[in-house]
Amino acid sequence: MNPVYNFSAGPAVLPKEVLAQAAAEMLDWHGSGMSVMEMSHRGPEFISIYQQAVADLRELLAVPDNYKILFLQGGGLGENAIIPMNLVGLSATQPASIDFVQTGAWSGKSIKEAAKYAKVNVAASSQAGGFAGVPPVSEWQLTPGAAYLHICTNETIDGVEFQEAPQVPGGTTIVADMSSHILSRVVDVSQYGVIFGGAQKNIGPAGLTVVIVREDLLGHALDICPSAFDWANVAEHESMYNTPPTYGIYIAGLVFQWLKRQGGVAAMEQRNIEKAALLYAALDADDFYQNRVAPPYRSRMTIPFYLRDESLNEAFLAGAKQRGLLQLKGHKSVGGMRASIYNAMPIEGVQALVTYLNEFAGR
Repeated sequence: MNPVYNFSAGPAVLPKEVLAQAAAEMLDWHGSGMSVMEMSHRGPEFISIYQQAVADLRELLAVPDNYKILFLQGGGLGENAIIPMNLVGLSATQPASIDFVQTGAWSGKSIKEAAKYAKVNVAASSQAGGFAGVPPVSEWQLTPGAAYLHICTNETIDGVEFQEAPQVPGGTTIVADMSSHILSRVVDVSQYGVIFGGAQKNIGPAGLTVVIVREDLLGHALDICPSAFDWANVAEHESMYNTPPTYGIYIAGLVFQWLKRQGGVAAMEQRNIEKAALLYAALDADDFYQNRVAPPYRSRMTIPFYLRDESLNEAFLAGAKQRGLLQLKGHKSVGGMRASIYNAMPIEGVQALVTYLNEFAGR
C-alpha cells in the first residue's frame, strides 16, 4: 500500500508524532485521569498546557516582551471583523479609515469585512494582473492617519507570498494575516503591530485562532466589540475570559514542541525552501503544467498549478488518489490544482508528488 500524503490547504496535515502523542494521551493526560477535552480551562492541568504553549510560541517566533499572545476563536474570517473592531479607534481620519493591499482572495475577503466598520482604501491591488504578485511598495497609495495597513502575507488560494515585511513609512501599523505560513519562515515580529492566523493550516486543528498584538494597540476597541473579542479584555484574562478552544491549544502546543525538536523555525525554513524548489522545478520543466505566479512572489506553502489541457483534470486527480496523493484539487474559485506543503508535509511527500507529475505528463 502506498503511503498517504495529504496536500489539503486546511484543515491540513499534522506531524505524525503529534497525532501519536495526542492518541496516547487521549484518555489520560499525564496521569490526571482526564482527557484534555474534559479538563476545566481554569484548572491547574490545563493552565500548565496553556502556559507552555504560549512560552514555546514566544520562543519559536522570538516574540518581543511588549507583545501579547492571544488564543481566540472565530478563525481568520472572524478575525477580519475582530481586528477593525479593536483598531479603527486608532484612525486619525474622519470617517475612520483602513488601508489594504489586495494580493488575492483572502485579502479581498478582509477588505469586504472591514468595510462594515470603517472607510476602506485599497492602497494597491494586483487583481488586474491575475494576482500574480505583490505590487511594488513604491506604488502603494497609503492614507495619512489610517488606523492600520492590512496585508495577507501568504494567499492560500492564489499562491502569492510576501518574501519580507514591506518597508512603509514609519509609524504605519501593519496587520498581517499569516494564517498559511506562520512558523514556516523566520519573521521579525517587531515589524508588525498585529500578526494573526487560523491554526488549521500550519499549527493545529480548526477552531483556534492565534493573535500576536503589540501592547500599545490594546484598549482601543469599539463599544460594539463583543467582550470576548476585545483584545485588552482577552489579554487581561490570559485568553481565559471565556472558555477557549482547549483541545486546539493543546494540539498547537504539541506542534510547537515538535517544531523545537526539528531545530526551530530557521531549520524548518530551510526544509521548506528545499521542498518548494523541488516542486516548482517539476512544474516548470515543460509547459504541461503551469504556475501563474511570478517567481519572486511564489509561495513556499501553497502552490496552485494548472494542467495545459484541463480536460485531463479528473484523470490527474484520480491517478493521484490511487497513489495516496490526496486533496490536490484547487480551490473552487480558481480551479486547477493546489499542493499545500506546510511544515508537517515531509519531503518524501513532495518527492512522491513530483514523481507522479512526471509520470502523468509523460503518459
